[in-house]
Amino acid sequence: MAADNAVARLADEPADHRFKALPPDAEGLTVGELAASRRNLFTGGFTTPVLALSAESVEHNLALLETYSERHGLAFAPHGKTSMSPQLFARQLERGAWGITAAVPHQARVYRAFGIRRIFLANEVVDAAALRWIAGELDADPDFRLVCYVDSVRGVELMDEALRGVSRPLDVVVELGAGDGARTGARTEADCAAVADAVAATSTLRLVGVAGYEGEVPKADGDRVRAWLRRLVAIAADFDGSGRFAGTDEIVISAGGSAWFDAVADVFAEIPALSRPVLKLLRSGAYVSHDDGHYRHLTPFNRVPEEGALQPAFRLWAQVVSRPTPDQAFVNAGKRDAAYDIDLPKAQVVRDARTGDIRPADGITVTGLSDQHGWLATAEADLEVGDWVGMGLSHPCTSFDKWQLIPVVERDGTVTDFIRTFF
Repeated sequence: MAADNAVARLADEPADHRFKALPPDAEGLTVGELAASRRNLFTGGFTTPVLALSAESVEHNLALLETYSERHGLAFAPHGKTSMSPQLFARQLERGAWGITAAVPHQARVYRAFGIRRIFLANEVVDAAALRWIAGELDADPDFRLVCYVDSVRGVELMDEALRGVSRPLDVVVELGAGDGARTGARTEADCAAVADAVAATSTLRLVGVAGYEGEVPKADGDRVRAWLRRLVAIAADFDGSGRFAGTDEIVISAGGSAWFDAVADVFAEIPALSRPVLKLLRSGAYVSHDDGHYRHLTPFNRVPEEGALQPAFRLWAQVVSRPTPDQAFVNAGKRDAAYDIDLPKAQVVRDARTGDIRPADGITVTGLSDQHGWLATAEADLEVGDWVGMGLSHPCTSFDKWQLIPVVERDGTVTDFIRTFF
């Protein structure tokens, strides 16, 4: 299925009750027709709570990582688990992305349904049913490429059993674990070599590189992360020297979440000349929306401000539905609407229900979330029932996954598009 056609057809979905916050009087319109009507988020009939994406900030962030990757000679496969939005994938690919990263087979199936040609699956897949699906995709489409982790000899055995009969081998990279007590990945250089040798003994798998996730390095700091990345590069060089990449035209070396891609750029710039061209593959995903909490603190652009700055693109709008005391209020957004796995939302602005004026949310703090209510400490702030409170969120992944359809809003409040997600 052509990616552009599949994405375009999302505009034909009915703008109905399945999607939170859409105007009730939009019933009978398609999502595309609703977007074309350019309603205002505040006065156009949208109900609260409503999650909005800043059109300007998303565009800024897409452009910034494109420029950053080009400047540092990196290929880019942004992690799609962040948004699970084919529309954003399409924009990332238009901005020069090599492909899209997935974490689990379901995500890869969504990508293929929307025509993604290159997928980096940053996990070892041992599910026979999923592997047979991958084999079928490889058989059916000679232009499709999927690169997958391997991190154990047993995993290689299971993959080989499920893939027998495939018309071409599945490309794999050996995952180096980030350290003792970290997440997945072979722990030592000897373990990595044993996995590589197991791959070489199959006809169903082809070793094309090495990879890992530096965000799991224990007690991560710049020195520890760079030391781990240099281990990763050294393993690639050793494998190349021993002829383990004989079956591939390019060597894949991949790392780079959203917290340490500056270290990845530094170390990948040191990769020595190998026998084949090297695909230096960065996988950061949270950048597309950024946030007002977790990644605002972690982003590498804090360390390299001369490279630019990401902009938080999410704002969750909720209305005050109760003001029982001068120092307490409740809004109609809770755990079903807001990311809360890392930090609570942060009250940023108030839109006055009487005048429409927007002012800073001075003296207002989100102190907790129930399923459908946000608890506000108000310190006698100027706030009354009916006012809209705009909140910044922490952690993009768990912001996107609570909303199937997200309005894209220009600075003046005009809704210009809707982002569809598939979690």
